[in-house]
Amino acid sequence: MPIRRVGRPGLIGLAARTAVVAGTANAVGRGMNNRADRRAQDQYEQQQYAAAQQQAQMQAAAQQAVAQQQAAQQQAAQQAQPAIAAEPAGGGVDLVAELQKLASLQQAGVLSDAEFAAAKAKLLG
Repeated sequence: MPIRRVGRPGLIGLAARTAVVAGTANAVGRGMNNRADRRAQDQYEQQQYAAAQQQAQMQAAAQQAVAQQQAAQQQAAQQAQPAIAAEPAGGGVDLVAELQKLASLQQAGVLSDAEFAAAKAKLLG
């Protein structure tokens, strides 16, 4: 009849218990690391999404500003053209003053080179 020990476990029992504890600790540690990695990845994706949204808003605002600027330039050009066309090309007009007006409109970007040349020819012709 074998003698049975009572009390502390033997060497094999101690090794088995240590293996179970180490395996459990290892599994818990991996689970925590995986969870932390998922959280970091989710946070990174949220930051990238927010940055993309901000970039899209900035591009839309820039496009809107360009459109407003172009509309203002077109409106200024339309207002300047009737004023030039309505003036009579005749003897009572101060040619120097009119040419200076046209030159200032061209420098301001309201008149293109072709429009300036046509208006100048109309005044002088």
